[in-house]
Order: sequence, then structure tokens, then C-alpha cells
Amino acid sequence: MNGKNRKDIKAGITVKVVKKEDQRTGKLTEGIVKDILTNSANHPHGIKVRLTDGTVGRVQEII
Repeated sequence: MNGKNRKDIKAGITVKVVKKEDQRTGKLTEGIVKDILTNSANHPHGIKVRLTDGTVGRVQEII
């Protein structure tokens, strides 16, 4: 699963996200989803989420 569909993402799952400042390098940050910030059903760059540590990024991978 690639994190582009909102229905695949739920609070409490572990994901890898790319933060805004890491988009050029593609560096991924792993964490647990706290909130889903994207309202649409899907997004071409990944659903935006907030992790439990406060990091905000777009889901690239669901673990």
C-alpha cells in the first residue's frame, strides 16, 4: 500500500512519511499516525498526516 488512499490510513498505524522539507531528498520519517489532515479520499502525493511526535508529512509507505 502506498498511502495515496485515505481509506487505507487509520490512527494508530505505523507509516513512513516525507516531510515538506525532505521532499527534495526523499528522506522518509517513520512514525505512528495520530491525525489524518487530508480531507479528500485520495491524493497523488500521499495523504497528509500528523504523527504522534507532532511531525506532519505525506504518507509514502504503510508498514
